Amino acid sequence: MKKSLSFACVVAAALGIAAPAFAFEPNRPVEFVVTAGPGGGTDIFARTIQAIIAKYELMKAPVVVTNKGSAGGAEGFVYAATAKGDAHKLAFGTNNAYLLPIRAKVPYKSEDLIPVSALAADEFVLWVNGKSEFKTAADFVAKAKESGDLKVGGSQSKDVDQILTSMINDATGAKLGYIPFKSGGEAAVQLAGEHIAANVNNPSENLGQWQAGMVKPLCVFKSEKLKSDAKVAGEMGWADIPTCKEAGIAIDNYSMPRTVWLPAGVEPDVVQFYANVLKKVAETPEWAKYLADTSQSPAYMSGEQLATFIKGDEASVSTVLKREGWLAN
Repeated sequence: MKKSLSFACVVAAALGIAAPAFAFEPNRPVEFVVTAGPGGGTDIFARTIQAIIAKYELMKAPVVVTNKGSAGGAEGFVYAATAKGDAHKLAFGTNNAYLLPIRAKVPYKSEDLIPVSALAADEFVLWVNGKSEFKTAADFVAKAKESGDLKVGGSQSKDVDQILTSMINDATGAKLGYIPFKSGGEAAVQLAGEHIAANVNNPSENLGQWQAGMVKPLCVFKSEKLKSDAKVAGEMGWADIPTCKEAGIAIDNYSMPRTVWLPAGVEPDVVQFYANVLKKVAETPEWAKYLADTSQSPAYMSGEQLATFIKGDEASVSTVLKREGWLAN
């Protein structure tokens, strides 16, 4: 055991990720509350961080992961929000932490949580069936404007997938319909089976179907192309997917941040402690591998930078929700 601990410390020091001393350090087990079910993207996000913290001994206290994913993640956020001042409970989610109270009646407000860090950006890609006639996003939009009966499938109602579908309609004048499914995985299956015309899944959600030739990507909702040069389907890889903006859909960036939150009422040094630990996590080779494996982009934010991002994201999404009549009453 001593040899193992010594080796971990040596590796951490060599990588420059040894945890510094802080005014606050957790003195009992820290609970990572996953606002989704086991095996999903948020669950993998939290458990990857747990494993890296343990490997490099970035905290003395152990970490316990619990899943509370009911009601679109509201269960987990309510659980954290009602633990006001608890410095040993962190909620893991996406932008749903601050968007759920805007679009649904949930028993917490975004002010009941304090943002700690965002560590990654899950990108969105416009996908169509592998056998479809569409060669480009412009082809798809032209057909959508002409026929008016194309359906896009996605995960849940009034959430990121449907919001993006609404933004596509607004940007192009198309009249795409939207069909909600239980998950992005189910939307991928429906597209592969030709039951819908498209979906806007994250890269990892359609990866298997793309490799099998059952679906194909038309564009990515990002200001620049994805960075990975690895070939995924034949001679095509992530970096070969054009941006949607250059393909004729005037949406510059649309992504979903992977976020970590504390209950309101904790001291600033508590927030700073966890933000620094998570910054160290984001600097490890294991985190780089996680991003590559899940086709996410590095996007560490904390403090004022994260607060500014959240404010802007809330404003842009609220515009869509108001236009569609989806704001919570």
